[in-house]
Amino acid sequence: MAGKNWKVGIATSAVAAGLLAPQAASAQAFYLQEQSSRGAGRAFSGEVADQGVQSLWWNPAAIAGMEGVDAHQAVSVILPKGSVDNVNTLIVRPGQSAAAVGGSQRSRDPINNGVLPSGAIAVGLTSRLALGLTVASPYSFTTNYDADSWARYSADKTKLRTYDIQPSIAYLVTPNLSIGAALDIEYADASLSNYLPNLSPLLADGHQELKGNGWDLGWSAGLQYRAGPMQLGASYKSSVKHNLDGSVTTTGLLGPLAGQNSVVNANATFETPWQAIFGARVAVSPKVTLNGQVTRMGWSKFDAIRLGAPLNVSIPENYRDTWSFAGGIDYAVTPAWTVRAGVQHAQTPTRNGNRDARVPDSNRWNFAAGTSYAVSSRFTLDAGAAYITFKDTTIDRTTAAYAGTAVQTPILMDGKLEDAHAVVLSLGGRFHF
Repeated sequence: MAGKNWKVGIATSAVAAGLLAPQAASAQAFYLQEQSSRGAGRAFSGEVADQGVQSLWWNPAAIAGMEGVDAHQAVSVILPKGSVDNVNTLIVRPGQSAAAVGGSQRSRDPINNGVLPSGAIAVGLTSRLALGLTVASPYSFTTNYDADSWARYSADKTKLRTYDIQPSIAYLVTPNLSIGAALDIEYADASLSNYLPNLSPLLADGHQELKGNGWDLGWSAGLQYRAGPMQLGASYKSSVKHNLDGSVTTTGLLGPLAGQNSVVNANATFETPWQAIFGARVAVSPKVTLNGQVTRMGWSKFDAIRLGAPLNVSIPENYRDTWSFAGGIDYAVTPAWTVRAGVQHAQTPTRNGNRDARVPDSNRWNFAAGTSYAVSSRFTLDAGAAYITFKDTTIDRTTAAYAGTAVQTPILMDGKLEDAHAVVLSLGGRFHF
């Protein structure tokens, strides 16, 4: 039985390699940054340095010194487009020459449209001390390839939902300096699958699905400094080490492989990236504020996915640390009405030679515009829109079903991501009580 479970674990490599990796439409790899409609309208160029409940996700110090109660609610609609196309992907079955993988050669729009809600609330307890709470979904997506896609051995259907609850505390140390800290309580629920080749090309494919969920912890800390027309901000969000309890279900294998059809309980661990964020806002006139923000993301934390006993398999990911750079402008047309715009460039953490169809990620540009209108002294409406364009890139990660056994079956991926782009629409509001 132990040998059988070991083989099943090896066969999961194509599934497990994509546990959290499929491309999100807006930030880097599988991170979603749409946690504020105000931020979305300026390409997230000033959030770590700005004040108020809408910046709480980026910097827990943002609410220090506030009065009363502020609440923020937003929803973003993410509409990704693009094609993942085969060039010359080959499958090498045992004792057979390399052959074309077959199937549909173009997968259009494999990443589903999504709706991402977010919100936060904060209360000023004294003139210096404030408490806050944000609720976000920073790593969430659904991707769906057709059953006959050329990429079916690497990716079929994938669904990930994370829910991040972040209680925070902030303190105004001096009239110019504020500090803050937060606990990140994060729940992850993942379901992903791929097809498995039978030994004969005349037989239908088998199938495998991995499911898991679990709660885990991280932390955040930040500070802000204000001097005249300038606001500076810096924050750090820790990596979260996730432990998912779940199962691997294998069906449809025939002949010598039929003994691997089973349901095996399994634990998977992986780490999300840390973030170090630095930014500034400068009021160059009573109406115009310039914004700049730089983010370093520690994607190298996502170096492998590890499946525990009884599978005991580690699947390397080899992600790299990345940078994103954003600049923007806020213009106060009237005391009640502000318009804004911004541009952001972000690197992909995926590397050439390690990019599969489950994560067709690439470098991107984000062009955004937005507005805010104070309907009353207690309610401000925010809106933002963004167009994100992705660089064409290769799909080139070699995998193998049944690796390390006599029936090892390499899949030599050779594809490309083309014409990928996304539209993101965000609407939200801030309430003051």
